[in-house]
Amino acid sequence: MVEKFDLVVKNAKTREHPDKTLDIGITKGVISKISKKVGNGARDIDAKGNLVTGPYVNPHMHLCKVYTLQMVGEEALKMYQTPEMGTAMVAIELASMVKKKYHESWIYENAKRALLLGLKHGTLYYRAFVDTDTKAKLEGIKAILKLKNEFRGVAEIQVVAFPQDGVVRDPGSEELVRKAVEMGADVVGGIPWIEYTDDDARKHIDLMFKIAKDHNRDVAMLTDDAGDATLKTTEMLAVKAIKEKWIGRVEACHARAMQLYPGPYFEKYTALLKKAGMGVVSDPHTGPLHARVKDLLRAGVPVALGQDDIADAYYPYGRNSMLEVAFLASHLLWATTLTDMEMLYDMITKNGARVMGLKNYGLQVGNRADLVVLNQKDVYGALTYQDIPAQVISGGKLIVENESKTKYHL
Repeated sequence: MVEKFDLVVKNAKTREHPDKTLDIGITKGVISKISKKVGNGARDIDAKGNLVTGPYVNPHMHLCKVYTLQMVGEEALKMYQTPEMGTAMVAIELASMVKKKYHESWIYENAKRALLLGLKHGTLYYRAFVDTDTKAKLEGIKAILKLKNEFRGVAEIQVVAFPQDGVVRDPGSEELVRKAVEMGADVVGGIPWIEYTDDDARKHIDLMFKIAKDHNRDVAMLTDDAGDATLKTTEMLAVKAIKEKWIGRVEACHARAMQLYPGPYFEKYTALLKKAGMGVVSDPHTGPLHARVKDLLRAGVPVALGQDDIADAYYPYGRNSMLEVAFLASHLLWATTLTDMEMLYDMITKNGARVMGLKNYGLQVGNRADLVVLNQKDVYGALTYQDIPAQVISGGKLIVENESKTKYHL
C-alpha cells in the first residue's frame, strides 16, 4: 500500500544524519515518515541537499517594546550598557517613561511587524514579555493577546504578564498581572532584582508565584540583571520553585550577575538550578555581562538564547533572526569551534523548546510538522551566512517561501 502524504520535503540533510539526504513525509500536520525515499506528496519541496531542522525558538522577547527606540531616546541605552551595568536600574526607570504613551493600537502594529519578520527568519515560538504595571496598564497585554489569536496555528506566542517596574515598588501591578492572566496571559512574569531589598525581592517572587499557582501558570522572571555579585534573585527563584514543587516550570532570563560569582558559590548555584529544573535564557548581545553559558551547560542546566529586544531602549538593532542572535553570541561567548556552533544551534532550537516546555517539538516522527528548510548544508554555513530560510513550514503547511537573487554585471 502506497502511503499518502500531504507534503514531502525531499533531499533533506538533518543534524541527526548529516552524512546522507532523507525525505520527510508529512500527514495532517504531523511528521509521519522520515526515510531515504518516501514517495511523493500532494505537494513536494526539494531541500536540494540543504539542512532541515526544527524552527527557531525565542523564549525571551519584549514584544510590546519593539521599535520604540526613537520614542524613548538613547539615554536609557547608555545607562544599560555601562561596563559593569551598575546603572541598569536607572536605565529601566528611564525606559519606563515610554509607557505613558502606551496604546493597544500602535503596540499591535509594531509587534505584528516584528512577528512577520520572525516568520521570514523561521522563528515560530515566542515567550513574549509584555509590561503589565501601573504605567503600561493592560494596553500591551490587549495588543499581544490579539496577535496571539491571529497567529494561532502559525506561530505560538506565550504571553508573559511582566511587572517591569517591580511589584513592591509599584503598588497596583500585582492586581494588573492577575487581570492579565485572567484575560489569557500564559505565563506569570517578574523582575525581583529591581526591588530595593532582598525581603522585597522575595515578596515579589512570592506574590507572582501565588498568581501562577492560582491559575496553573509557568513562571518566567528577569533576574540579577546588573554587575552586582550580591544579587541572588536567581537563587531565590530556584528555592521558591523547589518549595512550591514548580519543578521544570520556571525560567530565569539574563542572570548576568553570575559572571561575578566566586567558584564555590557558583557550584552550589548550578546544583540548585538543576534541582529546580530551571532553564536559563541568555541575551549576551544586549549587555556587557552575560550568563556563564558554557559552565551552565556543562553542569546540565538547559540554556537558550533570546532576541530580548528589537530597536528599543535596551538594544538598537535586531531583525528577529535567531541565527543572527546565535552569530553574535558566538563572538561574545568565544564559542567559535564547530562543536560550539552545534551548541549554539541547540540554544536557538531544542534548548529553547525545553525552556518553554514545548511538546512535540523537533524532527521526529509523530511530532508537529514545524520545519525550516535552510539555504545551507550545515550549521557552520547557517551561522556563517545567516541566510533567510528557503522555506518555513508550520503545522505541515508551507507558510513562507523566501527568494534571494543577486545579479553581477562585471
